[in-house]
Amino acid sequence: MNSVWVIVLFDLPTETPLDRKEYAQFRKFLLDDGFTMMQYSVYMRHSASDENAAVHLKRVKSKLPPDGEVRILKITDKQFGKIEVFYGARRKPIEQAPEQLSLF
Repeated sequence: MNSVWVIVLFDLPTETPLDRKEYAQFRKFLLDDGFTMMQYSVYMRHSASDENAAVHLKRVKSKLPPDGEVRILKITDKQFGKIEVFYGARRKPIEQAPEQLSLF
């Protein structure tokens, strides 16, 4: 079983009060569904399997705001591990997959 990361990137309008409300609702949905902010308007979620990732992809698609652009990227844990993260010229380690919870 391969673990995967689901990454949601979005650029939503914020000109009107309704735009800002829809932006906030979409962001709150992502957080409530277990996504964490990777950087501004980029959220990520680790999934233990491709099947689990498909569940979250379906949820995101069901909550898409009426305007703006949303992109969804699904990558393997190995691909995620190859991301290089920099703050200025200094390299920073990438986020780690959460520990698996085992129930017996």
